Amino acid sequence: MVNKRNIVARVEELAQPIAIAIGLEIVDVEYVKEGSKWYLRVFIDKPGGVSLDDCQELSTALSDILDAQDLISHSYMLEVSSPGIERPLKKPEDYKRFIGKKVLIRTYTPLDGRKKFTGQLLGFDNGEIQLEVDNKRILIPLEKVSKANLSVEF
Repeated sequence: MVNKRNIVARVEELAQPIAIAIGLEIVDVEYVKEGSKWYLRVFIDKPGGVSLDDCQELSTALSDILDAQDLISHSYMLEVSSPGIERPLKKPEDYKRFIGKKVLIRTYTPLDGRKKFTGQLLGFDNGEIQLEVDNKRILIPLEKVSKANLSVEF
C-alpha cells in the first residue's frame, strides 16, 4: 500500500528548493488515484501569476529528481499547474498574504453550530484566523480547519 502522506511530504521537500530557485511558491501537492491512474499534482504560484513556462520548468526539474529518487515505484502522471483563482490556503503565510480577501473555510467540527464559514479574512495571529462573517468577527483556530480557500463570486 502506498503511503500517500509520506509521498506528498517528500515531493514537497524535493520541489521546494527548485521552486525557490526559479522564483515560485509551492502552494499544494496532491497524490491521488483517479480511476486506475495515479496523479501527482504540484500547484505553484508567484506574484503576478504563473506561466506555462514556469510550470514546464518546475515539471522538468522535478521529474528528473523523482526519477532518480525512485520515490514512486508505479506509473503516475506528474502535473504542475496554477492553483487557480480559488487557491487553497494551507500555511499561516497564506492567511497573512490574503488579508482583505473573501475566503471559504470549512472546519472538522462545528464552531457555534457551523462547519462552513464564508467571509472577509481580517487577519491571522497566534494560530487563529480572524474572519468577518455576517458583520460579526469570529476566530477560527487553524488546527480546526479541514479546508480553506479563496472564494470568488461571479
